[in-house]
Amino acid sequence: MSKTVKDLTAGTVGGIGQVLVGQPFDIVKVRMQTAPKGTYTGMMDCAGGILKNEGPLAFYKGTLTPLLGIGVCVSIQFGALEYAKRIFAGQNLATGQGGDGGRTLTGQQLFVSGVFAGLANGAVSGPVEHIRIRLQTQSNINPLYSGPWDAIKKIYGQRGISGIYKGQAVTLLREATGYGVYFLTYEKLVQWEMAKKGIKRDQISPVNAVLYGATAGYALWAVIYPIDMIKSRMQTDGFTPATGQKYKSTLDCVRTVWRTEGIGAFTRGLGPTLIRSPFANGATFLGFEMAMRVLDRT
Repeated sequence: MSKTVKDLTAGTVGGIGQVLVGQPFDIVKVRMQTAPKGTYTGMMDCAGGILKNEGPLAFYKGTLTPLLGIGVCVSIQFGALEYAKRIFAGQNLATGQGGDGGRTLTGQQLFVSGVFAGLANGAVSGPVEHIRIRLQTQSNINPLYSGPWDAIKKIYGQRGISGIYKGQAVTLLREATGYGVYFLTYEKLVQWEMAKKGIKRDQISPVNAVLYGATAGYALWAVIYPIDMIKSRMQTDGFTPATGQKYKSTLDCVRTVWRTEGIGAFTRGLGPTLIRSPFANGATFLGFEMAMRVLDRT
């Protein structure tokens, strides 16, 4: 099995773990981000309302799209990341840097690798998250879409490919910035433990993989949360004034939210995100690392 196939397969395992663990928290986050100011008094009020009015299965509303899509997204992330790391390792080896095989990358090399992974992922994550958010925020009474495929068909039929990729510019900004920091944080923690204990990567404790993934997740959200909120607003906005369009562009969205709702709107829904992050990101890296160990033996 080639290195690329192993990277993509292990990334898919990590992505599935991320969705199954993180989806209930994500729907609460999205509802709080996109609801009018004052709709919910807090995270528990939002979660309680979903449970009372829509039932427990509502926390997994729209899960099919991310289960398939995020699995692909995380697969692309890790595939692109590991490819970029190999390129940099080759450069290091040629110049006598980076230790054994040139694989100990600098912080700048890791950040650039993460940015590359984020941009590669963004081509898929934009439409996947757009469809997921549409399903998560629609009413249970007379829903506009019966499921992900119905949403794709209707949006594409009415708005074309640009409709599917609504909010893509801010998505790419989020992915590039966030994943640069995300993978830099994780990989530096892995390097630190390997150097401190004199061990190889596959000897790192699974518990530490979870802890480092959780730390990387917090670093990610510390950087991108306001950007993510704008992305959610853009992807739930109407397509035309006749269908409830509020924002003319990403910049107009930022200005309008700032003017009408204040700075607090940019962190609304942060609570469930911070609770979700260590579990979802810990599961992602645990799934990837454990899958790679199995695949490397085959």
